[in-house]
Amino acid sequence: METIELLLLFFLAFIAAPIAIGFVMYYLPKKLGYPKFAKWLAIGYVIIVCLIGVWILFEDQLFTKSEAKKLLKEQNVIINNDFILMKNESMSAIGDYYHTFILEISQADKEQIIQRIKSAKYFKKIGETIVDFQTASTINRYEGVAQIQEYETESAFVTEFFKPNGKGYSPTFRRVTIEKIGKTLQFEDIDD
Repeated sequence: METIELLLLFFLAFIAAPIAIGFVMYYLPKKLGYPKFAKWLAIGYVIIVCLIGVWILFEDQLFTKSEAKKLLKEQNVIINNDFILMKNESMSAIGDYYHTFILEISQADKEQIIQRIKSAKYFKKIGETIVDFQTASTINRYEGVAQIQEYETESAFVTEFFKPNGKGYSPTFRRVTIEKIGKTLQFEDIDD
């Protein structure tokens, strides 16, 4: 029964509601004596709804290098040279959001980022205790200050960012991983 309710909710939210709004936007001006305005208003509304639908369907394909650089810069990860966007995907559900991309970066950028991570004030070497921001019971997921953690694993250098966003809101959790072998950088944004 739960599946039927979800399908009904999806139908109402994404199909019935836009159609009803479009009908009202056409019907009211027409009844008030403005048929040409009603027609153009309805056409404009349909175009906007279609553009939003295309944006939602092709959001991952429309992701740009400048957006990747901006997200990385927010994590204090700077890329100076050209790079290849190898993979980008995002998923969302009610209350959850996941976005990841993988870049192939230059050797110079890799070395510069690793050096920045290693020189961080609280950098943790292999074997030191790492806090799992997503599951740790000692962390308040809703209130408090932002936390940054930078560490080394057997295969990568990692910088993580965790920020509570208040009661009722998912905390922001972002991770940037630089592989030791190869020149790949992975960005993850997990809000759940």
